[in-house]
Amino acid sequence: MAKENEDGGKPVERRGRLTVVLALATLISAFGSSFQYGYNVAVVNSPSVFMKQFYNTTYMGRYGRPMEDSFLTLLWSFSVSMYPLGGFFGSLMVAPLVNKLGRKGTLLFNNIFSIVPAVMMGVSEIAKSYEIIIVARVIVGICAGLSSNVVPMYLGELSPKNLRGALGVVPQLFITVGILSAQVLGIRNILGNSTGWPLMLGLTGIPAVIELVLLPFFPESPRYMLIQKGDEKTAKKALQRLRGWENVEEELEEMRLEEQSERAEGRLSVLSLLSQRSLRWQLVSIIIMNMGQQLSGVNAIYYYADSIYATAGVKENDIQYVTVGTGAVNVFMTIAAVFVVEASGRRLLLLCGFGICCAACVVLTVALNFQESVTWMPYISIACVIIYVIGHAIGPSPIPYVVTTEMFRQSARPAAFMVAGSVHWLSNFTVGLIFPFLETGLGPYSFIIFSVICLVTLVYIWLVVPETKSKTFLEICQMFAKRNKVELKLGDGDLSLKETKESLEDALRVTSF
Repeated sequence: MAKENEDGGKPVERRGRLTVVLALATLISAFGSSFQYGYNVAVVNSPSVFMKQFYNTTYMGRYGRPMEDSFLTLLWSFSVSMYPLGGFFGSLMVAPLVNKLGRKGTLLFNNIFSIVPAVMMGVSEIAKSYEIIIVARVIVGICAGLSSNVVPMYLGELSPKNLRGALGVVPQLFITVGILSAQVLGIRNILGNSTGWPLMLGLTGIPAVIELVLLPFFPESPRYMLIQKGDEKTAKKALQRLRGWENVEEELEEMRLEEQSERAEGRLSVLSLLSQRSLRWQLVSIIIMNMGQQLSGVNAIYYYADSIYATAGVKENDIQYVTVGTGAVNVFMTIAAVFVVEASGRRLLLLCGFGICCAACVVLTVALNFQESVTWMPYISIACVIIYVIGHAIGPSPIPYVVTTEMFRQSARPAAFMVAGSVHWLSNFTVGLIFPFLETGLGPYSFIIFSVICLVTLVYIWLVVPETKSKTFLEICQMFAKRNKVELKLGDGDLSLKETKESLEDALRVTSF
């Protein structure tokens, strides 16, 4: 709400604060959903040798002969690549589920896609079936595809505008914590061994159970309740709990204003989103940022990391600990992004992040080529890996989710996340599919391709993407109106809702390129 200055001057906007309810809703949804995304990215890396042994032993028990190496490689490729493929399928489910069940309802429903595959993977060794693992990886991928889109949407709609960026980075923080947890549990002396890997795979169900028990006690998105369900009473109660004060009329008024534009625009499907001239540059921006995020070489960096550490003289048994250290750096820098995103803004973190990644890829290409001829060059390679991880953690990893939430209003947001998520997971799948061939054909020079992608993404952000921190969703829409060449005159304090609705109806009447 707004409050008067002591001298009775212009009202000063009350800044939202991090209440207990908002903090707990953020932590529970991020741990219950986003954590699993990161955990399942890394969970199969450390025990891969023992899982392949299980595949071979199971095959021999069935057919009386060892599995051919080519078939084993194919099965293992399926085990790894089915996860991002499931993520793509999960992204396609975002819009219909969040519109039907709500944001919180979708997160609760999504736990099915975590608990069921957790049980399947946990009993796979007892059942002597590697097929169960492959199917379970598809299902848990669906869970990740939904959570990677719905959690940022849910938190973006719960948060006051001055905390939206910081809380929007929290899901990515828990993704990195999930990766680090899998790396720690994958140490040979813990669960990354011949007896512990089924339990390690099955642990992914625990966060889902915790979320299933606790999240029902927290509010649904007030924007969803008011704008999409028309339930202002529930929306008001949710806002009062989230903000920690009774008078939430100013925020409700902003939602009502958005509701007027929603009625003129209607709920958008993916096809209608693609044809909306008023959303053209927002859509192009989230596609380019999500492609840049995944095609920037982050998976390739991790692929090369072990060989880089080995060349630098790290003992084979100690590489797992260095990998954990790299994961810890990733977590630390994402925590830093949580605290600086509101001060520095989204745009600066994106530009710095992609710039650092671009430079690191170029230097790494040089270092890898001279690694065997120059004694100290392997240490440069290690430094490049760490610097790249830092750069990706502060910008390319967390910020696209935040910006996707902010660039679209209620009617377009589910479809926008569906598009962004599909691009994210298809790009992830593509890198996993083609990088082995790039590595074979180009070797270290494959990182030049990644540096070019980082540079192109950086230039696009510099030219097109505006700063969105501390802006309402309608203000951000107005920022893009000029670039989209549409008239969008939003009301100020002297403009009535009726007048605002009429201006919005006129502005949003253009529905094609």
